[in-house]
Amino acid sequence: MQALSYRRLLLGARLVAQQWTKLPDVAESRVGVLLPNVNAMPVTLMGLWAASKVPAILNYTTGPGILLECVRLAGLKQIITSRAFVDNAHLELQKIRDEGIEVLFLEDVRAAISRPQKWAASWAQLFHSRLFNGHQDPGGTALILFTSGSEGSPKGVELSHRNLLANVRQLLSVMDLLETDRFFNAMPLFHSFGVAIGLLLPLLEGVFVFLYLSPLHYRVVPSALYNLNCTVFFGTNTFLAGYARKAHPYDFRSLRYLFAGAEKLQESTALVWQHKFGVRVLEGYGATECSPCITLNTPMRNKPGSAGQFLPGIDHRLEPVEGIDSGNKGASAAGRLFVRGPNVMLGYLNEDANAAFQAQGGWYDTGDIVEVDARGYVHIRGRLKRFAKVSGEMVSLTAVEDALAGAFPQYGLKFAAAVIAKPDERRGEKLVTVTNESSLTLDQVRAAVRSRGLSTLAAPREIKVLRELPRLGSGKIDHRELEKMV
Repeated sequence: MQALSYRRLLLGARLVAQQWTKLPDVAESRVGVLLPNVNAMPVTLMGLWAASKVPAILNYTTGPGILLECVRLAGLKQIITSRAFVDNAHLELQKIRDEGIEVLFLEDVRAAISRPQKWAASWAQLFHSRLFNGHQDPGGTALILFTSGSEGSPKGVELSHRNLLANVRQLLSVMDLLETDRFFNAMPLFHSFGVAIGLLLPLLEGVFVFLYLSPLHYRVVPSALYNLNCTVFFGTNTFLAGYARKAHPYDFRSLRYLFAGAEKLQESTALVWQHKFGVRVLEGYGATECSPCITLNTPMRNKPGSAGQFLPGIDHRLEPVEGIDSGNKGASAAGRLFVRGPNVMLGYLNEDANAAFQAQGGWYDTGDIVEVDARGYVHIRGRLKRFAKVSGEMVSLTAVEDALAGAFPQYGLKFAAAVIAKPDERRGEKLVTVTNESSLTLDQVRAAVRSRGLSTLAAPREIKVLRELPRLGSGKIDHRELEKMV
């Protein structure tokens, strides 16, 4: 991937903005964007903003069915993509075309830009470097992103310019970013952290950022980061474990910041990064609806095993949940987390979900059960939907997965295990371990659960073996698809 200077980025955005303004106004000027991590992505986003359009970034890893569902939800009439990307990724767009949706290829847009237009844009760039001319409403929709859909149908999230800028400033207030820092972003840009923190934050600060096509290239990513001397890197637990398996111990010698999010950071992953590379992994927590960061560990305020402290400007409250110990509020408190702040979204595209959100008066229901200790560090117990009721007791499936994650080093770093709940006539529900390791036994599973101090009710009663566990584009296990398969 070639380097793109900020001057060329703005020039490219100015040129393509001339093409986007020719698009007819559709539902709230929304335009779909279906592109990977390439330089054309920020050029396209900035060109759409300059043309007063709203980009809706589509997840190309979900399959044609979910992709079409998102397109319908956003009311899209045009989708911008690349012919080379569609061909190389073998994307099926026929269902989208059958809906009467126009597919626009960047190759055609580039060919349509005449030489006089290039000269005019260069002249305008020389004497008037501002691209947006102050026409954008800070409170207006800047991006439409879609939730992962790991537990149900995806929801469309509307984030304003103010939401995104607020979260960038919240992060910058707790990290000492330098002009010499260099970002390496392999997180897909349809992911909220990938686009907001991995792209917009370095662009706004004017520091180097390198976009890499896929986080799944476990051998290539460490070598590329080494060659570029990058200092800021981030990923999910799944991706970080993959890099740790393949990288040379010296590949990450330039890192100042390594952030983990989107899924629980396993202790085994943190330890291998500490011992093999001498790098401390800083875990955070967030949601697409919060632009996305809510909490973060920092070098000065770090508590391993936690998701860090709340970012400045974020209010929170905990509501008790039946069957879950709310803790001693003098020392720590647990409950269902609600947050409020300038980074919280405008709303959902989904009518029912949006009505429920708007009724909260600015508070966002994360749906997560968390514990906040006396020092303000947040410990994620799991999503409320990922609790099972076994013999009348609430059991966190996430806690059981955490117990299994690092318990079996004999099976290697490729070992994976997930836990789901199935109806049970006697106990109400029973837990099932789904793994890619055929040698795993129930006795081993139960011993791992006991060693973490969990109740006997948390011990899975059954094991299912799959060759590979389904995952989302962000690296998280797709529990929705897993339940269908099991």
